[in-house]
Amino acid sequence: MRTERLRAGVRTSSPILVGREAELHTLVSAVTAAPAVILLEGEAGVGKTRLVTEMLRSQELAGRAVLVGQCQQLREPFPYGVLLDALRTAGDHLSPGTLGPETGALRPYLPEVTALPPAPEPLGDPRAERHRLFRAIRALLRALDGALLVVEDVHWADDGSRELLRLLMADPPPSLAVLITYRGEERPGGLPLGGAFRPAPGVASALIHLDPLGTDEVRRLACVLLGEQPVSLEFAVKLHERTAGIPFVVEETLRTVHTADDELLDELEVPVLLREAMAQRLAGLPLPARRLADAAAVLGVPADVELLAEVAALLPERAVPALARLADGAVLLEQDGGRYDFRHTLARQAVYRSVAGPDRRALHLRCVRVLSRREPKPLLALAEHSRLAGAVTEWVHYGEAAADRAAEVGDPATATRLLRRLLDEPALARHDVDRLAVKFSQGASNGLAQHEVAAALERLLSDHRLSESCRGEVRLGLGMLLIRQYGGIAAGRMEIAQACDELAERPALALKAKSVLALPFVGSASVAEHLRWMAEVDTEVAASTDRLVRTTMLASTTGSRLHLGDPVAWAQIDQLPATVGSPAEQRQLARAHCNLADACAWTGHFDRAQGFLRSGIQLAADCGAPFVVGTARATQAHLDWLTGEWTGLEERCTRLLDEYRDLVPVAGELSLVLGSLAVARGEWDSATARFAEAGVGDPDNAIAPVALAAFGGTVRMLLARDQIAEAIGAADRGLALLRQKNVWSWAGELVPPAVDAYCRAGRQRAAAEALDQLHRALTDRDAPHARAALAEAAGILAQHQSSPAAAVERLDDARRRYERLPAPYPAALVTERLLGLRPDDPERYAALAEEFERLGAARDGARCRHVLRVGGAVTPSRRGRRGYGNELSPRERDVARLVAAGRTNREIAEVLFLSRRTVEQHVAGVLRKLGARSRAELHENPPDA
Repeated sequence: MRTERLRAGVRTSSPILVGREAELHTLVSAVTAAPAVILLEGEAGVGKTRLVTEMLRSQELAGRAVLVGQCQQLREPFPYGVLLDALRTAGDHLSPGTLGPETGALRPYLPEVTALPPAPEPLGDPRAERHRLFRAIRALLRALDGALLVVEDVHWADDGSRELLRLLMADPPPSLAVLITYRGEERPGGLPLGGAFRPAPGVASALIHLDPLGTDEVRRLACVLLGEQPVSLEFAVKLHERTAGIPFVVEETLRTVHTADDELLDELEVPVLLREAMAQRLAGLPLPARRLADAAAVLGVPADVELLAEVAALLPERAVPALARLADGAVLLEQDGGRYDFRHTLARQAVYRSVAGPDRRALHLRCVRVLSRREPKPLLALAEHSRLAGAVTEWVHYGEAAADRAAEVGDPATATRLLRRLLDEPALARHDVDRLAVKFSQGASNGLAQHEVAAALERLLSDHRLSESCRGEVRLGLGMLLIRQYGGIAAGRMEIAQACDELAERPALALKAKSVLALPFVGSASVAEHLRWMAEVDTEVAASTDRLVRTTMLASTTGSRLHLGDPVAWAQIDQLPATVGSPAEQRQLARAHCNLADACAWTGHFDRAQGFLRSGIQLAADCGAPFVVGTARATQAHLDWLTGEWTGLEERCTRLLDEYRDLVPVAGELSLVLGSLAVARGEWDSATARFAEAGVGDPDNAIAPVALAAFGGTVRMLLARDQIAEAIGAADRGLALLRQKNVWSWAGELVPPAVDAYCRAGRQRAAAEALDQLHRALTDRDAPHARAALAEAAGILAQHQSSPAAAVERLDDARRRYERLPAPYPAALVTERLLGLRPDDPERYAALAEEFERLGAARDGARCRHVLRVGGAVTPSRRGRRGYGNELSPRERDVARLVAAGRTNREIAEVLFLSRRTVEQHVAGVLRKLGARSRAELHENPPDA
């Protein structure tokens, strides 16, 4: 269809790109630097699609496989739909034999791609199917060597597509470039992908923000659109004022005024300017064409001529010529598949608002009648049209059906949004309110924008239409949602406790609520309160004959008791079933094993933790429970920190944190590991920020053992910086939380640095009190990590009390205990303290420095080598010196990381115990080897970890 020119010589769009030359260059450069991820942000009408179109025409992209997906505002629930649409043309770019068997999971979705292998057998669990589908999509994109994936209008994408894009863009296949476009003002949760993500090292990335055009650019655009007509500066200034510099509005305005006459602009006012432009274009059309335009605006999605004719109540013989008139006038444009739509959302909105209210409602009702005859029924569209038509009965029917469909196919955000809208309907009957409220509370913890969902649940609890029998279940849903949110644990526990009373007549739900309140690690409440709830759960579990209920409750209580160091826990573990009778029971058994692994990691049974992790992950994988697998990965990261397996740990934790940032138990633990690694490397600012996220800033709303360990890490960091007063303050707050919780099996990472801080401040009495309290609390507890910490703290106190023999004895005991766990990092720190109490032994200091460096504790290793230098000992590394050529040496990597973190030479010298001159030489070598021109460039593009 020819659309370059319209009457009066005004072009419908500019044949050249105006004012976007720099952005186009950046975009082309970015997508050709695969692997790459590019985010293109701009408001409606600013020209994102036009810029992408120009990019795709560039010579640099000739011959590349380009896959394009377009998100729709009014879409049916279909997770990953936009990505699957983009992949439909993948078969055109595949070479024979390039696809592995894992891509067969895509065959039911992409019948057009004939190269796909046979589909595997169904797994029977939606979450497992999702995991397999993710792997298949990634494998297919890897096989498309040099592909470019473009997904437009991501602000309208479903949760599943955003999650998949987030994972894909965090670590894209080596030759893939991914470009997404979105409107910044419509980002879900303030983030284009609904959650934070960080590209992996080596992945090129760019964020391009399209601003409106300036006056000069508007003038250039007007010159192009008006052809030979002169455009004065005065006209350009006024045009810029009237259109805010948005290219689409500029084009539509000029189509209205036809000439560069600024007096005509005076007659148009923002924001009615675009509406006036569309009204004038429609004014000369015959009635059938106007009715078709109105029908297209009300439908809100691209539609074929048959659907448009039905909604407009036109016979086909009248609809076809009317549609031709709309196309000739560029009111509607033909898209792929013979469907028609407005050129831009703003144009559709302008036409929609020009339809009188009663006529709009009538058209929406016609949409309901027409669409209800289609199979499969477009439930989301039917719900929306019913709502806008004011047809409450149909709105409830189709809205609930669409929510159910969305939940079934794994789109919880759409389900939640629909149910929330339905519950806001004032004409809803009481029985409908109860039914929908329960569904809403059950699904509320899934999807995005959970703070908005929590607010909706709170409003619902005050709704007089909600019956008392359902209020407790809704309140339980609110409490479960809050305890997963930052700052919501204390409030969530209060809601769950109140729900227990309201659920007195519903024992199954009440038991679920009590089992959550029994978890000792959630919040700052005393362990006595948790034990009271645990006793009630135990009583009800003992009386239950339901295998699933017993397994579900034991999955919580056995791990809780193990957290407390209660020896009874090992006998209770034997009550867990060895075999299961259903996938649901197997998922609970998988959760039990992963919970036990977490408890073992916190109390010091590291080998047992590893065993429970292996069995838990295997159980979860066999029954399709990828969420359990995901949380187990956080426990594995914590265990790797404790056992000294630090290689690649920072990168792994960072990626997991991006994935689970909204899940407080997981995010807090990952932040703790990242903060602890930062302390070992001397990266103080990073450590401070991570420990705050782990709970130091708000311990009442944190996972208790995570917060306690974060306080311990904070004290250790402050002591390393000789900030004794601040270290005392952190120790006081940490011990206050520990005494309030009264779970001393979690004291392993807090008490030794706290005792050290008190002794260095001359407060040996406070140190002795903490030590005595820990000793008494561990009398009947099974907590190997805390016992090793008790020996270490006793040695520290003896050292400060000038009792070197006692200090050596206790520190030796601590070292052996740490080595048995095994916990090599605290064992090495204790060894360093022991070396300070014994005659100088350069060989052992050198070996200890190598042990710290092997772990990745750069600052600790540097401190040991500093002791050697100060003592005059020169002991070569047992590995010998080697030349690194153009590679960074281990010391240069330490320096590069600190430079990238924004540290000055003086700060780097203090962290690594080097002279400033030595640091200057290392910085120069780093910049030369990495080809960086400045420290700022290194900060913008940090080296791989």
